[in-house]
Amino acid sequence: MSKFKELQKIFIDRIEISQYIGLDTSILFYNKLQESISKPLKMILLYGKPGTGKSILINKIYHDLKTKEDIFIISTPIQNEDEFIRTLYTFLVGDREEVPENLSYNQFIDICHSLKDEKHITVLLDEAQLYPSAMMEQIRLISDTRVIKFVVSLHKTEKEDLIAKEHFQSRIWETIELKNGTVHDTLMYVQKKLIQQNYFEIASMFDKANIKLIHKFTKGNYREINKLMYTLFEIYDYYENNRPSKIAHRTVKNKFIEMSALKLGYIHA
Repeated sequence: MSKFKELQKIFIDRIEISQYIGLDTSILFYNKLQESISKPLKMILLYGKPGTGKSILINKIYHDLKTKEDIFIISTPIQNEDEFIRTLYTFLVGDREEVPENLSYNQFIDICHSLKDEKHITVLLDEAQLYPSAMMEQIRLISDTRVIKFVVSLHKTEKEDLIAKEHFQSRIWETIELKNGTVHDTLMYVQKKLIQQNYFEIASMFDKANIKLIHKFTKGNYREINKLMYTLFEIYDYYENNRPSKIAHRTVKNKFIEMSALKLGYIHA
């Protein structure tokens, strides 16, 4: 496999703890979320546009805290009410306990009330915008028992204010909005991703003008940065195999970044 094929793999968009990059802003969000979880809150709203790092942040938090406190994660929304309640019951009482047959939502609420002085857990809900409205109402009522604290992660859309007001107005005591990265974040993200895999020379090829152009096309959105970098190295792989003299230099040419942007539809010919 060519070097550039290997470089492409670095920028495949995936949610893995190993892909977490400790940027100044991501560390700030991490610390804020960890601090919020430590507070006696009912619910915490974590939201932002797709590609701002919500999923990898809550997975990182879960990975770091799971051996220290009672924290659980539901990465893929469970839209069946019975299955959701049974999953929460398992979190609450432990995997070794048998889930009561035909456990209902009301029975689960009663169990939560009975445990309010002795049990408190945190449940991280990713992609929460996919839960039906009726289940969101159940989630907020469960949070009122103060036995289960929910971190609700959802995409920022035109309806995010409506979601917050309708479902969580009196229950969320803390909101954390993740935003796209700055030019500096973009620089550090690209360099750290490459350096993590020991591509120090490749990381040094990107100058300030390159990074500003990458940020211009991607708006500092990490998912979009991954797509552009993947495409950039795809183009480099083509030139290596067909016109190697065009890439025989120690810097990245802006025209290759522009070609990547053109292929991805960021600009039009």
